[in-house]
Amino acid sequence: MDQPRILQLDSPPVGQRLRVVAIHGGDRLRRRLLSLGLVVGGEVELVQRRGGGVVVAHGGNRVALGQGVAQKVTVEVIG
Repeated sequence: MDQPRILQLDSPPVGQRLRVVAIHGGDRLRRRLLSLGLVVGGEVELVQRRGGGVVVAHGGNRVALGQGVAQKVTVEVIG
């Protein structure tokens, strides 16, 4: 059985499907990401890199995150 690949959100290649496994930040960051639909256990697809940040798709929406925020989100590659 393959070991899960755990990475920061700014690391996987574009097109990768991911599951959020942790958010390493305070309550304010967690609430902000929750309001954008990004929660631990949720699935996203990395659709674009913008500078140091990323754009992820989740439930028909696209969300742009800066590099600092993307580095605080830990994800698991699922496909």
